[in-house]
Amino acid sequence: MTQPHAKQEIAIRHCGTLAEYEECVRIEHATWGEEIAVPSAVFVVAHHTGGQVLGAFDGAKMVGFTLALAGVRGGRAFLHSHMTAVLPEFRDRGIGRQLKLFQRQDALKRGIELVEWTFDPLELKNAYFNFVRLGTIARRYISDCYGVTESPLHAGLPTDRLVAEWWLSSDRVRAILADNPIPTRGAVVHVGVPSNLDELRANDRAAAARVQADAREQFQKWFTKGYVATGIEARGATTEYILEPAAGIAGLHLPAFVED
Repeated sequence: MTQPHAKQEIAIRHCGTLAEYEECVRIEHATWGEEIAVPSAVFVVAHHTGGQVLGAFDGAKMVGFTLALAGVRGGRAFLHSHMTAVLPEFRDRGIGRQLKLFQRQDALKRGIELVEWTFDPLELKNAYFNFVRLGTIARRYISDCYGVTESPLHAGLPTDRLVAEWWLSSDRVRAILADNPIPTRGAVVHVGVPSNLDELRANDRAAAARVQADAREQFQKWFTKGYVATGIEARGATTEYILEPAAGIAGLHLPAFVED
C-alpha cells in the first residue's frame, strides 16, 4: 500500500533576483488584485537600501512574501513592513507567522529592535494575529492613510490604519512568542466593534462607515490620553480592542514616540 506523502516543509529565505520579485508581484495580484499592488521595482529598492524581501517557498514555488522598507526615526533604525501576503490555497498553515518570525530574527541580527506596519482596524483577523500571536502594540491611528481607493477590499471606505509596533526584544514579545501572554493591568478600556464587519462592509457600506467613524473617534481619544492598544477579544456579536495606560503595561519598556 502506498503511503501518502507528508506536506513539504515551507522554507523562508531572502529573495534577491528579478524573477523572485516578479513572483512577489504575482502573489500581490492574487491577494489584493492589481489596484493596490506595488511594482517589482519597489522590491529592488528595498533589497538595495537595507529593507527586506523575504519569500516563503513550497519547494521551488514561492507561496508568500514579506516586503519591508528601511526607516530611521529619532536617530534609530527600524523596518516598516509594508506587505505580507500568502497565496489563498496556502493560508491557515502558519506561513504568515513563519515569515514574521524570520523577519524578527533577521532584524535582531542587524541590531534593529523595531518593526512596524499599518493595518485596518476593521480587519479583525489581522488584528488578532498582530496583538495575540505576535505581541505588537498600537498607539497611533492614521485617518485615511492611503486615500480612498477603487479596490473592492476597501469597500469605498477611507483607508484608516492603526500602526502596529513590534518591539522585537521586549519582555512582552518574548513572552507571547513563548505562549506565555502577559495579563493586562490597570485601568483597561475597550473599543468595541461588531464582529460581523466583513458582512457589513459587503452589504451595508453606510453602517460600516459609521462603525469606522466611531472606532476612529475612540482610538484617537484614548491614544491622546496616553493609552496603548495591546489586545483584542471576541465577545459574541462584539469584538473589543483592549487598551491600557502606557505607563502600566507589564513587560514592555515603551520608548517615547518621536515623530519625524
